[in-house]
Amino acid sequence: MLFLNENDIKKAVTINDVIDAVDSAYRLYEANQFQMPLRMHVSEKENTLLLMPCFTAGAIGTKLVTLFPNNKHVPMLQGIVILNSSETGEVKGILEGSFLTGLRTGAVGGSAVRHLARKDATKLSIIGTGVQGLYQAVAACSQRPITDIYLYNRSPEKLPEFIAQLENWIETTVHLHPMDTVEEAIKNVDIIITSTSSNDPVLPNKKHLLRNKLVIGVGSYQPSMQEFPEALYELTDTILVDTEHAIDESGDLINPLAQGLIKPSSVQKMSTYILSEPKPSLGNTTVFKSTGMALFDVVVANTIYQKAMDKGVGTILSL
Repeated sequence: MLFLNENDIKKAVTINDVIDAVDSAYRLYEANQFQMPLRMHVSEKENTLLLMPCFTAGAIGTKLVTLFPNNKHVPMLQGIVILNSSETGEVKGILEGSFLTGLRTGAVGGSAVRHLARKDATKLSIIGTGVQGLYQAVAACSQRPITDIYLYNRSPEKLPEFIAQLENWIETTVHLHPMDTVEEAIKNVDIIITSTSSNDPVLPNKKHLLRNKLVIGVGSYQPSMQEFPEALYELTDTILVDTEHAIDESGDLINPLAQGLIKPSSVQKMSTYILSEPKPSLGNTTVFKSTGMALFDVVVANTIYQKAMDKGVGTILSL
């Protein structure tokens, strides 16, 4: 059995490897070549335990994650991914889960940038500068020639640490701009990525600030959470989602559907879009909503495992 911690994962794969794995997962999803129940949520007040198993022909795995948003001195997200042999069921790998989750979620956003952003997109806005915001920025920079990143957080005192971390990941030619308001952070950009746990929209309800942009939301994964404002739904006829279950999981879809702002037919699978030729028109304002799924975790974890084995990375353990 191979154990991979955060440093091992960094040695084994690049962000492009992980984005490629996400795209591979989309192909499995579109072909229905997987078994994946709805994720199990167990909550006590604001704290959550998530259990996410998945079975494919090439990989079997389960992610176990805890999310404690009020943690002060330890990460709010912690967990592991367990990989099993698809031939015998034996545990073949255990991977550190919080870093893998951040990297995988960043890669889902990176895949959206790869397939949806204009080729000449250079300006990016990150709303919510936590762990997820970091990997969203890293992944976006790997897919487009980003020159400027505009950063906003409701707790501005967190921005300096975020900037220091991001500078370790990206080219020094990328300029980082901490902004005082979300309006300033999004007004001149090509791509907006929201990565918060907010229960209320974090983007302004102003069409002119959202029009002609790619808007990616990765933060809202429960019905009580919502990052998108009403104005955004009025600018597009299609919202792309990473999984059909998102329509029952995220307030960014549940609420506008209940309010009649969008129709169920407006919600389309990203996997279908990626594999469609020719590509259907999405209009000038493009929206992608991710809630994540175990299929991503298992395919990404298996990719990391295989590359780690090829490179001799990690620690062999016995149960």
